[in-house]
Amino acid sequence: MFGIGMPEMILILAIALIVIGPKKLPDLAKSLGRAMNEFKKATREIKESMDIDGDLQDVKKSLDDLNTDVKDAVDLNPLKSAKPKPAPADVASDDHPSTEPAPEPPPSSTPEKAPRDE
Repeated sequence: MFGIGMPEMILILAIALIVIGPKKLPDLAKSLGRAMNEFKKATREIKESMDIDGDLQDVKKSLDDLNTDVKDAVDLNPLKSAKPKPAPADVASDDHPSTEPAPEPPPSSTPEKAPRDE
């Protein structure tokens, strides 16, 4: 118990019996027992409150993680989450030929020379 052996306990009880007296010693022991009981009860409650605080910290961490996951899933920044839309030319594929004629290339700026007959 606090490094106190049986001989030390007997010595303490003998001194208490001499100092306090045999009439008041039972009342003192009863009061001491009640005080020890209250002390144990108070320490038990403190331990339980510390356990509750630990549990609350776990719940708070879980809710913070959930909040972060929800924010990531519902990203409110449209520039960040928006995927670029494909251009209309990219949508057409070889499997489905377009019904529109292909645009003609622009005329060249250098005049073409006609072949000479010699």
